[in-house]
Order: sequence, then structure tokens, then C-alpha cells
Amino acid sequence: MKNVLLETTAQLNNYKEQYSIISAHNHKKVLEAFKECNISTEAFTGSTGYGYNDYGRKKLNSLYANIFKGEDALVSSNFASGTHTIYTVFRALLNYGESIVSLTGELYDTLEKSIHDENGLINKLNITYDKVELNDDGRINIDNIKDKQFSKYKLVIIQRSRGYSTRNSITIDEIEEVSKIIKKNYPNTIIFVDNCYGEFVEMKEPLEVGVDIIAGSLIKNPGGTIAVSGGYIVGKKLLIEKVSNEFTVPGIGKEIGCESSTDLRLMFQGIFLAPMIVSECLTTCYYTALLFTKLGYEISPAIGDKRTDIIQSITFKDKEKLIKFIQVIQEYSPIDSLAFPYPWDMPGYDCQVIMASGSFISGSSLELSADAPIRVPYIAYLQGTTSFYYSKIAIDKAVEAIEAML
Repeated sequence: MKNVLLETTAQLNNYKEQYSIISAHNHKKVLEAFKECNISTEAFTGSTGYGYNDYGRKKLNSLYANIFKGEDALVSSNFASGTHTIYTVFRALLNYGESIVSLTGELYDTLEKSIHDENGLINKLNITYDKVELNDDGRINIDNIKDKQFSKYKLVIIQRSRGYSTRNSITIDEIEEVSKIIKKNYPNTIIFVDNCYGEFVEMKEPLEVGVDIIAGSLIKNPGGTIAVSGGYIVGKKLLIEKVSNEFTVPGIGKEIGCESSTDLRLMFQGIFLAPMIVSECLTTCYYTALLFTKLGYEISPAIGDKRTDIIQSITFKDKEKLIKFIQVIQEYSPIDSLAFPYPWDMPGYDCQVIMASGSFISGSSLELSADAPIRVPYIAYLQGTTSFYYSKIAIDKAVEAIEAML
């Protein structure tokens, strides 16, 4: 086992070099945005009460709009989760009786529930919800989309990352191809991308290739492991105005909503650090892929596949090995290392879920975490890191533990 770990480490540098150009580009993009937006220490001064004229909040919105190449942005620590952020977009842009379609098949569990729940979009707004299944290669079905009539759809949804599914994550190239097809014939159809886990992984972001609006979570990539909560939405100005009115009150929108000094500084500093942390995450992904491939496991993305998010899946085909892997990741986490995760009935999911997340920010998916639905073929989803070397310790120990079960 020791030799396998040493060989994997030696091979890793070849894969790190592949990402260095993208990482350098994203570092430059973020730094230039800070300069162009003239971010000063005054932006860290928070507000109270209604938050009228909150200078820091306004600067944060302009910074996100600059980085992600949108006309406007809504960034807030008051978004409770990525799902809350995305659902706010849905509620803001959809009227009673309108139709939506997912181009990436089934959405992730909690977002599907927000549509199908008794208080969800279908029952509350009489929304029609369709899905276009992916093709046999696990990619967006371009042929099907070319033949589909989109005039009836108010909103087209693309979920960039895979959630708890076995499909591929969706690359920027795919998003661009789809956007061109739809916008050519149906310019009024809104294209929305759930950008969670994908920020700063590629050279471009979805808004740069024809998408109208994107959303994500601050305890994932753009929070840089230090933002304590929140979400962001970036896109066309008119759409952000509608979303802002839904988020607070129609007619007031982004003009209220206080942010504390601490939260503001962490959100600014978090996105500044994000390209570096994402680079460390990808190093962790490459290492995990190399190691588990050597050990004969099925992994996705595979070695050499183009990456568009920070998630690495490992198929164990064995429930006990899966559980052991998750438990050891928790054991070698910095926080709650004595905790012993077990599968549990997590709200919003149709099966038990086991999660390891010994993180400084509770539930952070940008710090090292691993989770899995307890269902065949028993796939673990590993993501995040504060530093590759911390993650390597945990992954090596987890591998030793599951190999000892043979």
C-alpha cells in the first residue's frame, strides 16, 4: 500500500501542470475585478437594521457582477443554502401556469423536492416541469434539443454539477453550444445555470457563453472556505431586479438587507481566495482519481477527463466500504474528528445519506467533505479542501482502512 501511495504522489505533478494555466487566469480575473471595482476598507463596514445605503453590500454586488461577467448581481449572507438561492430565482422569474425544462435530466434531490413538494412550484404555481434526458454518453442531448420547441418554456435549467447522480458534469463548451441553439430561435427563453461547484474550474463562466442568469452557494467555491453562509445570483439586470424583489419586497429589492462587518470582510476575502482554494481542490481530485484507479475502483471524472467542477466520485459497490471511507474522512478532519457518522434520514432525500464534514464552516462543501446516498452502486462524492496536503492525509488513511477490509 505504501508503494501505491508514493507512486500516486509522484504522478500527480503531471496533472497539476494541466490546471496551472486556468488557475493563473482566474487569479488574474479576480484581482483585476477588485481593482476595477475599487474595493477599499470602507467596503468592510457593515450596517444594521434595514441596511439602507449599505456601501459594502453594493460593492460586493458589483464585484460579483464583474468577476462573473453579468450586468448585475445579488449577493447575500442571508441566503440559507444553494437550494434556497436557486429556488428564489425560480419564484422570481416564474408566473402562474408557466413551464420550465431541465436539460440535464433529474435535478439534485432537494431542488427536485422544491418543485414536487406539496408546497412546491407545481402545486403552488401550477408550473409544468419537463426534463430532457442526457444522451448515452452522459452529455446534454444536442440532437434532442435541436428538435425541441422551446417557445413554451419560460425557463431552461442546466445543472452544471452532477449532484448525487452518475452522470457527467456539464462543461462550459456544452453550455455554450446549447445556449447558441436556444437563443438563435428562442431569444426570450431564459437560460439559467446552477453554477454550484463549478466556479473558477474553467477559464470561462456560464454568463460568458450566452447564459442569462446563474446562481450558487457561498459555502462552496466562491466563499473561499471562509464565508460563513450565503449565496449569489448574477445575470442580466432586469432578471436580477426581479429576483431582488422576490428576495426582499417588491419595489424595494436590493435597497435593503444589512450585512455585518465580519460577514462582509469574509465574503470579500473569500472570493479573493477562491481561485487558489479551487486549485487545491482540483489537486485533491486528481490525486484521488489516480489513487483509486490504481486500486481498481470506478471513478468519475476519469483520469484525463475534462473537469468542470470540484467533485470526484468513487464507486465502491460495497455498502460497508462506502461507510468506512466516509467515517475515516471524518476521523481525519480538523473539526469533530471524534464524531462517528452513520447513515441517516436527511430531509429532502429519498434514501439515507451519510456525510463527513469536519469543517470550520458547518456543512461547507469547499472544505474537505465526503458524502453518499446509501443506494446501489454505493458511490461516495468527495469534494473540497483547505489544502491538498491536509486532504491527502485523510484520503490515504481512508484508503488504508478500506483496503484492510479485504
